[in-house]
Amino acid sequence: MTAPALSSPAAAAATTTTARPMRAAFALAGILLVAVNLRAAITSLGALLDEVRVGLGLSGVLAGVVTTLPALSFAVFGAVTPWLTRRFHPARVLVGAMGALAAGEVLRVVTGSPLVFVLLSALALAGIAVANVLLPVLVKAYFPTRSGLVTGVYTMTLIAGTTAASAASVPIADAFGSWRVGLGIWAIIAVVAMLPWLRAGLRRQAPGPRVSAHSRVRPGRTGLGWAMAVYFGAQSLSGYATMGWLAQIFRDSGYRPTDAGLLLAGVTAVGVPIALLMPAMAGRLRDVRPLVLLMSVAMVASYAGLALAPHGGAILWVTLLAIGQGAFPLALAMIGMRARTPEGTVALSAFAQSTGYLIAALGPFLVGLLYEATGGWRLPMGFLVGAALVQAGAGVLAARPRYVEDEAGAYSR
Repeated sequence: MTAPALSSPAAAAATTTTARPMRAAFALAGILLVAVNLRAAITSLGALLDEVRVGLGLSGVLAGVVTTLPALSFAVFGAVTPWLTRRFHPARVLVGAMGALAAGEVLRVVTGSPLVFVLLSALALAGIAVANVLLPVLVKAYFPTRSGLVTGVYTMTLIAGTTAASAASVPIADAFGSWRVGLGIWAIIAVVAMLPWLRAGLRRQAPGPRVSAHSRVRPGRTGLGWAMAVYFGAQSLSGYATMGWLAQIFRDSGYRPTDAGLLLAGVTAVGVPIALLMPAMAGRLRDVRPLVLLMSVAMVASYAGLALAPHGGAILWVTLLAIGQGAFPLALAMIGMRARTPEGTVALSAFAQSTGYLIAALGPFLVGLLYEATGGWRLPMGFLVGAALVQAGAGVLAARPRYVEDEAGAYSR
Protein backbone atom coordinates (compact mmCIF):
# COMPACT_ATOMS: atom_id res chain seq x y z
CA MET A 1 0.00 0.00 0.00
CA THR A 2 1.34 3.39 -0.92
CA ALA A 3 1.21 6.40 1.35
CA PRO A 4 -1.78 8.69 0.74
CA ALA A 5 -1.17 11.90 -1.13
CA LEU A 6 -0.99 15.05 0.99
CA SER A 7 -3.90 16.77 -0.68
CA SER A 8 -6.11 17.78 2.23
CA PRO A 9 -5.85 21.24 3.84
CA ALA A 10 -4.71 19.65 7.09
CA ALA A 11 -1.99 17.71 5.30
CA ALA A 12 -0.86 20.80 3.41
CA ALA A 13 -0.68 22.71 6.67
CA ALA A 14 1.40 19.92 8.17
CA THR A 15 3.77 20.06 5.23
CA THR A 16 4.10 23.84 5.59
CA THR A 17 4.71 23.51 9.34
CA THR A 18 7.50 21.03 8.65
CA ALA A 19 9.00 23.05 5.83
CA ARG A 20 9.14 26.35 7.71
CA PRO A 21 11.36 25.12 10.59
CA MET A 22 13.63 23.45 8.05
CA ARG A 23 13.90 26.64 5.99
CA ALA A 24 14.50 28.68 9.14
CA ALA A 25 17.21 26.25 10.27
CA PHE A 26 18.98 26.51 6.90
CA ALA A 27 18.65 30.29 6.95
CA LEU A 28 20.08 30.50 10.48
CA ALA A 29 22.98 28.23 9.55
CA GLY A 30 23.62 30.34 6.46
CA ILE A 31 23.51 33.61 8.40
CA LEU A 32 25.92 32.34 11.06
CA LEU A 33 28.36 30.89 8.53
CA VAL A 34 28.41 34.22 6.69
CA ALA A 35 28.92 36.05 9.99
CA VAL A 36 32.03 33.99 10.76
CA ASN A 37 33.56 35.39 7.57
CA LEU A 38 32.80 39.07 8.10
CA ARG A 39 36.14 39.98 9.71
CA ALA A 40 38.38 36.92 9.25
CA ALA A 41 40.01 38.24 6.06
CA ILE A 42 40.89 41.45 7.94
CA THR A 43 42.18 40.15 11.27
CA SER A 44 44.14 37.31 9.67
CA LEU A 45 45.99 39.89 7.58
CA GLY A 46 46.52 42.10 10.62
CA ALA A 47 48.09 39.21 12.50
CA LEU A 48 50.45 38.42 9.59
CA LEU A 49 51.06 41.95 8.30
CA ASP A 50 54.79 41.96 9.08
CA GLU A 51 55.30 38.67 7.24
CA VAL A 52 53.25 39.89 4.28
CA ARG A 53 55.10 43.20 4.18
CA VAL A 54 58.48 41.44 4.12
CA GLY A 55 57.37 38.65 1.79
CA LEU A 56 55.91 40.96 -0.85
CA GLY A 57 58.13 43.96 -0.25
CA LEU A 58 55.16 46.20 0.57
CA SER A 59 56.13 49.85 0.74
CA GLY A 60 55.09 51.95 3.71
CA VAL A 61 52.43 53.60 1.55
CA LEU A 62 50.90 50.30 0.46
CA ALA A 63 51.05 48.94 4.02
CA GLY A 64 49.11 52.01 5.09
CA VAL A 65 46.58 51.45 2.31
CA VAL A 66 46.09 47.86 3.48
CA THR A 67 45.25 48.96 7.03
CA THR A 68 42.70 51.57 5.90
CA LEU A 69 41.25 49.45 3.08
CA PRO A 70 38.54 47.66 5.14
CA ALA A 71 36.66 50.80 6.19
CA LEU A 72 36.95 52.34 2.73
CA SER A 73 35.83 49.13 1.01
CA PHE A 74 32.86 48.77 3.35
CA ALA A 75 31.83 52.32 2.49
CA VAL A 76 32.21 52.02 -1.29
CA PHE A 77 31.01 48.47 -1.96
CA GLY A 78 28.30 48.52 0.71
CA ALA A 79 26.68 51.43 -1.12
CA VAL A 80 26.09 49.35 -4.29
CA THR A 81 24.22 46.55 -2.48
CA PRO A 82 20.72 48.07 -2.95
CA TRP A 83 21.40 48.27 -6.69
CA LEU A 84 22.37 44.59 -6.70
CA THR A 85 19.31 43.49 -4.73
CA ARG A 86 16.98 45.31 -7.10
CA ARG A 87 18.30 43.15 -9.93
CA PHE A 88 19.02 39.82 -8.24
CA HIS A 89 17.49 37.83 -5.40
CA PRO A 90 19.32 38.57 -2.10
CA ALA A 91 20.31 34.89 -1.76
CA ARG A 92 21.99 35.08 -5.16
CA VAL A 93 23.76 38.30 -4.21
CA LEU A 94 24.99 36.67 -1.00
CA VAL A 95 26.35 33.67 -2.89
CA GLY A 96 28.20 36.07 -5.18
CA ALA A 97 29.53 38.00 -2.19
CA MET A 98 30.94 34.89 -0.53
CA GLY A 99 32.36 33.81 -3.90
CA ALA A 100 34.13 37.16 -4.26
CA LEU A 101 35.48 36.82 -0.72
CA ALA A 102 36.78 33.29 -1.33
CA ALA A 103 38.33 34.25 -4.67
CA GLY A 104 40.02 37.30 -3.20
CA GLU A 105 41.39 35.33 -0.25
CA VAL A 106 42.80 32.59 -2.48
CA LEU A 107 44.17 34.71 -5.31
CA ARG A 108 45.90 37.29 -3.13
CA VAL A 109 48.13 34.63 -1.55
CA VAL A 110 49.42 33.30 -4.88
CA THR A 111 50.51 36.64 -6.32
CA GLY A 112 53.97 38.11 -5.97
CA SER A 113 52.89 41.65 -6.84
CA PRO A 114 52.24 44.07 -3.97
CA LEU A 115 49.73 46.09 -6.03
CA VAL A 116 47.83 42.98 -7.16
CA PHE A 117 47.75 41.81 -3.54
CA VAL A 118 46.06 45.07 -2.51
CA LEU A 119 43.56 44.89 -5.39
CA LEU A 120 42.65 41.28 -4.58
CA SER A 121 42.27 42.20 -0.92
CA ALA A 122 39.78 44.83 -2.08
CA LEU A 123 37.89 42.08 -3.97
CA ALA A 124 37.65 40.01 -0.78
CA LEU A 125 36.54 43.07 1.19
CA ALA A 126 33.89 43.85 -1.44
CA GLY A 127 32.28 40.50 -0.68
CA ILE A 128 32.33 41.28 3.04
CA ALA A 129 30.85 44.75 2.45
CA VAL A 130 27.87 43.35 0.53
CA ALA A 131 27.29 40.66 3.18
CA ASN A 132 27.48 43.29 5.94
CA VAL A 133 24.53 45.09 4.36
CA LEU A 134 22.51 41.97 3.52
CA LEU A 135 22.53 40.19 6.87
CA PRO A 136 20.12 42.58 8.65
CA VAL A 137 17.75 42.16 5.68
CA LEU A 138 17.87 38.37 5.86
CA VAL A 139 17.46 38.34 9.65
CA LYS A 140 14.34 40.47 9.47
CA ALA A 141 12.90 38.46 6.56
CA TYR A 142 13.45 34.96 7.97
CA PHE A 143 13.05 35.76 11.68
CA PRO A 144 10.60 38.68 11.95
CA THR A 145 9.60 37.84 15.54
CA ARG A 146 13.11 36.84 16.67
CA SER A 147 15.21 39.44 14.87
CA GLY A 148 16.77 40.81 18.06
CA LEU A 149 17.87 37.40 19.28
CA VAL A 150 19.20 36.31 15.87
CA THR A 151 21.05 39.62 15.45
CA GLY A 152 22.69 39.01 18.82
CA VAL A 153 23.67 35.46 17.89
CA TYR A 154 25.16 36.46 14.54
CA THR A 155 27.01 39.41 16.10
CA MET A 156 28.49 37.06 18.70
CA THR A 157 29.45 34.69 15.88
CA LEU A 158 31.09 37.58 14.01
CA ILE A 159 33.17 38.37 17.12
CA ALA A 160 34.11 34.70 17.48
CA GLY A 161 35.25 34.56 13.84
CA THR A 162 37.23 37.77 14.30
CA THR A 163 38.99 36.39 17.36
CA ALA A 164 39.64 32.97 15.82
CA ALA A 165 41.24 34.41 12.68
CA SER A 166 43.40 36.77 14.73
CA ALA A 167 44.54 34.04 17.11
CA ALA A 168 44.97 31.13 14.68
CA SER A 169 46.51 32.71 11.57
CA VAL A 170 50.07 32.94 12.91
CA PRO A 171 50.15 29.37 14.32
CA ILE A 172 48.76 28.04 11.03
CA ALA A 173 51.37 29.99 9.07
CA ASP A 174 54.11 28.68 11.36
CA ALA A 175 52.86 25.10 11.07
CA PHE A 176 52.97 25.21 7.26
CA GLY A 177 56.01 27.47 7.05
CA SER A 178 54.22 30.09 4.96
CA TRP A 179 52.18 33.22 5.64
CA ARG A 180 50.31 32.45 2.42
CA VAL A 181 48.66 29.41 4.02
CA GLY A 182 47.84 31.38 7.15
CA LEU A 183 45.89 33.87 5.02
CA GLY A 184 44.47 31.62 2.33
CA ILE A 185 43.02 28.93 4.57
CA TRP A 186 40.14 31.20 5.58
CA ALA A 187 38.75 30.94 2.04
CA ILE A 188 37.50 27.46 2.97
CA ILE A 189 35.02 28.97 5.43
CA ALA A 190 33.82 31.43 2.80
CA VAL A 191 33.10 28.54 0.41
CA VAL A 192 31.23 26.65 3.14
CA ALA A 193 29.15 29.78 3.85
CA MET A 194 27.87 29.69 0.26
CA LEU A 195 26.33 26.23 0.59
CA PRO A 196 23.11 26.98 2.55
CA TRP A 197 22.27 29.76 0.06
CA LEU A 198 23.12 27.93 -3.18
CA ARG A 199 19.74 26.27 -3.68
CA ALA A 200 17.79 29.50 -3.13
CA GLY A 201 20.31 31.51 -5.15
CA LEU A 202 20.18 29.22 -8.18
CA ARG A 203 16.40 28.81 -8.31
CA ARG A 204 14.55 31.10 -10.68
CA GLN A 205 11.73 31.66 -8.15
CA ALA A 206 13.73 31.59 -4.94
CA PRO A 207 12.00 31.81 -1.54
CA GLY A 208 12.83 34.51 0.96
CA PRO A 209 12.94 38.31 0.88
CA ARG A 210 12.44 40.18 -2.38
CA VAL A 211 13.32 43.77 -3.14
CA SER A 212 11.19 45.75 -5.57
CA ALA A 213 12.95 46.66 -8.80
CA HIS A 214 10.82 49.77 -9.23
CA SER A 215 10.24 51.76 -6.05
CA ARG A 216 13.34 53.10 -4.31
CA VAL A 217 13.94 54.22 -0.75
CA ARG A 218 16.58 56.94 -0.41
CA PRO A 219 17.65 57.20 3.25
CA GLY A 220 20.08 60.01 2.37
CA ARG A 221 17.06 62.26 1.88
CA THR A 222 15.64 61.55 5.36
CA GLY A 223 16.55 62.67 8.85
CA LEU A 224 16.30 59.09 10.08
CA GLY A 225 18.80 57.89 7.47
CA TRP A 226 21.38 60.48 8.52
CA ALA A 227 20.77 59.85 12.22
CA MET A 228 21.41 56.13 11.69
CA ALA A 229 24.51 56.84 9.57
CA VAL A 230 26.03 59.19 12.16
CA TYR A 231 25.19 56.79 14.99
CA PHE A 232 26.72 53.83 13.15
CA GLY A 233 29.74 55.91 12.13
CA ALA A 234 30.44 57.38 15.57
CA GLN A 235 30.33 54.02 17.33
CA SER A 236 32.48 52.43 14.60
CA LEU A 237 34.98 55.30 14.82
CA SER A 238 35.35 54.69 18.54
CA GLY A 239 35.62 50.96 18.02
CA TYR A 240 38.34 51.18 15.36
CA ALA A 241 40.27 53.79 17.33
CA THR A 242 40.26 51.98 20.65
CA MET A 243 41.02 48.58 19.12
CA GLY A 244 43.93 50.14 17.27
CA TRP A 245 45.39 52.09 20.20
CA LEU A 246 44.15 50.55 23.46
CA ALA A 247 47.13 48.22 23.92
CA GLN A 248 49.50 51.15 23.37
CA ILE A 249 47.65 53.19 25.99
CA PHE A 250 48.19 50.46 28.57
CA ARG A 251 51.83 49.98 27.55
CA ASP A 252 52.46 53.69 27.96
CA SER A 253 50.92 53.53 31.44
CA GLY A 254 53.43 50.88 32.55
CA TYR A 255 51.90 47.54 31.60
CA ARG A 256 54.07 44.89 29.98
CA PRO A 257 53.23 44.22 26.31
CA THR A 258 51.75 40.80 27.16
CA ASP A 259 49.49 42.23 29.84
CA ALA A 260 48.45 45.10 27.56
CA GLY A 261 47.44 42.56 24.93
CA LEU A 262 45.43 40.60 27.49
CA LEU A 263 43.58 43.75 28.51
CA LEU A 264 42.75 44.39 24.85
CA ALA A 265 41.49 40.81 24.53
CA GLY A 266 39.38 41.45 27.63
CA VAL A 267 37.26 43.93 25.69
CA THR A 268 36.27 41.13 23.30
CA ALA A 269 35.75 38.60 26.10
CA VAL A 270 33.39 40.88 28.03
CA GLY A 271 31.75 42.03 24.81
CA VAL A 272 30.62 38.57 23.65
CA PRO A 273 27.67 38.16 26.05
CA ILE A 274 26.77 41.84 25.56
CA ALA A 275 26.65 41.30 21.80
CA LEU A 276 24.23 38.42 22.34
CA LEU A 277 21.95 40.20 24.79
CA MET A 278 21.84 43.76 23.44
CA PRO A 279 19.76 43.20 20.25
CA ALA A 280 17.38 40.87 22.10
CA MET A 281 16.83 43.54 24.76
CA ALA A 282 16.28 46.16 22.06
CA GLY A 283 13.68 43.96 20.37
CA ARG A 284 11.67 43.69 23.60
CA LEU A 285 11.70 47.38 24.49
CA ARG A 286 9.22 49.86 23.10
CA ASP A 287 11.80 52.64 23.53
CA VAL A 288 15.50 51.85 23.03
CA ARG A 289 16.74 55.34 23.86
CA PRO A 290 17.80 54.29 27.40
CA LEU A 291 20.04 51.62 25.82
CA VAL A 292 21.52 54.19 23.43
CA LEU A 293 22.36 56.49 26.34
CA LEU A 294 23.73 53.65 28.47
CA MET A 295 26.22 52.71 25.73
CA SER A 296 27.40 56.29 25.32
CA VAL A 297 27.71 56.95 29.07
CA ALA A 298 29.80 53.78 29.46
CA MET A 299 32.09 54.95 26.63
CA VAL A 300 32.51 58.43 28.11
CA ALA A 301 33.35 56.97 31.53
CA SER A 302 35.87 54.58 30.00
CA TYR A 303 37.62 57.28 27.98
CA ALA A 304 37.76 59.59 31.01
CA GLY A 305 39.31 56.79 33.05
CA LEU A 306 41.84 55.96 30.35
CA ALA A 307 42.85 59.62 30.22
CA LEU A 308 43.17 60.12 33.97
CA ALA A 309 44.10 56.74 35.51
CA PRO A 310 44.82 54.14 32.82
CA HIS A 311 46.91 51.88 35.05
CA GLY A 312 45.02 51.85 38.32
CA GLY A 313 41.55 51.28 36.91
CA ALA A 314 42.40 49.25 33.82
CA ILE A 315 39.94 46.40 34.43
CA LEU A 316 37.10 48.83 35.10
CA TRP A 317 37.88 50.86 31.95
CA VAL A 318 38.01 47.68 29.85
CA THR A 319 34.65 46.53 31.23
CA LEU A 320 33.03 49.91 30.59
CA LEU A 321 34.49 50.01 27.08
CA ALA A 322 33.06 46.55 26.34
CA ILE A 323 29.64 47.71 27.52
CA GLY A 324 29.92 50.84 25.38
CA GLN A 325 30.81 48.83 22.31
CA GLY A 326 27.49 47.06 22.66
CA ALA A 327 26.42 49.99 20.48
CA PHE A 328 27.54 47.96 17.44
CA PRO A 329 25.01 45.11 17.78
CA LEU A 330 22.44 47.67 18.92
CA ALA A 331 23.00 49.67 15.71
CA LEU A 332 22.53 46.52 13.61
CA ALA A 333 19.29 45.73 15.42
CA MET A 334 18.03 49.31 14.98
CA ILE A 335 18.49 49.08 11.20
CA GLY A 336 15.83 46.38 11.07
CA MET A 337 13.63 48.18 13.60
CA ARG A 338 13.53 51.42 11.61
CA ALA A 339 12.36 49.90 8.28
CA ARG A 340 9.08 48.28 7.23
CA THR A 341 10.08 46.44 4.04
CA PRO A 342 13.00 44.43 2.64
CA GLU A 343 13.83 47.32 0.31
CA GLY A 344 13.76 49.81 3.16
CA THR A 345 15.96 47.57 5.29
CA VAL A 346 18.60 47.06 2.60
CA ALA A 347 18.59 50.76 1.68
CA LEU A 348 18.94 51.89 5.29
CA SER A 349 21.56 49.23 6.00
CA ALA A 350 23.61 50.25 2.96
CA PHE A 351 23.39 53.98 3.66
CA ALA A 352 24.08 53.73 7.39
CA GLN A 353 27.01 51.35 6.95
CA SER A 354 28.64 52.90 3.89
CA THR A 355 28.43 56.45 5.28
CA GLY A 356 29.25 55.23 8.77
CA TYR A 357 32.41 53.41 7.71
CA LEU A 358 33.63 56.54 5.92
CA ILE A 359 33.31 58.35 9.25
CA ALA A 360 34.93 55.43 11.08
CA ALA A 361 37.99 55.45 8.80
CA LEU A 362 39.02 58.77 10.39
CA GLY A 363 39.15 57.36 13.93
CA PRO A 364 42.54 55.61 14.16
CA PHE A 365 44.18 58.30 12.01
CA LEU A 366 42.95 61.24 14.10
CA VAL A 367 43.71 59.55 17.43
CA GLY A 368 47.24 58.76 16.22
CA LEU A 369 47.69 62.31 14.96
CA LEU A 370 46.61 63.81 18.30
CA TYR A 371 48.84 61.37 20.21
CA GLU A 372 51.85 62.25 18.09
CA ALA A 373 51.17 65.99 18.43
CA THR A 374 50.77 65.97 22.22
CA GLY A 375 52.81 62.95 23.33
CA GLY A 376 49.99 61.83 25.61
CA TRP A 377 46.51 60.36 25.67
CA ARG A 378 44.36 63.07 27.24
CA LEU A 379 43.59 64.96 24.05
CA PRO A 380 42.95 61.79 22.01
CA MET A 381 40.59 60.53 24.74
CA GLY A 382 38.89 63.93 24.76
CA PHE A 383 38.29 63.53 21.03
CA LEU A 384 36.71 60.12 21.65
CA VAL A 385 34.52 61.58 24.40
CA GLY A 386 33.27 64.06 21.82
CA ALA A 387 32.58 61.21 19.39
CA ALA A 388 30.59 59.40 22.11
CA LEU A 389 28.49 62.51 22.72
CA VAL A 390 27.76 62.81 18.98
CA GLN A 391 26.87 59.12 19.02
CA ALA A 392 24.43 59.68 21.89
CA GLY A 393 22.66 62.54 20.12
CA ALA A 394 22.37 60.73 16.80
CA GLY A 395 21.29 57.52 18.53
CA VAL A 396 18.49 59.23 20.43
CA LEU A 397 17.19 60.67 17.15
CA ALA A 398 17.49 57.33 15.34
CA ALA A 399 15.78 55.44 18.16
CA ARG A 400 12.52 57.38 17.93
CA PRO A 401 9.74 55.03 16.73
CA ARG A 402 9.44 55.80 13.01
CA TYR A 403 10.28 54.18 9.66
CA VAL A 404 12.54 55.21 6.83
CA GLU A 405 9.91 54.41 4.18
CA ASP A 406 7.47 56.84 5.81
CA GLU A 407 10.01 59.67 5.85
CA ALA A 408 11.01 58.90 2.27
CA GLY A 409 7.39 58.78 1.13
CA ALA A 410 7.94 55.29 -0.27
CA TYR A 411 5.41 53.30 1.73
CA SER A 412 1.70 52.93 1.11
CA ARG A 413 -0.64 50.78 3.16
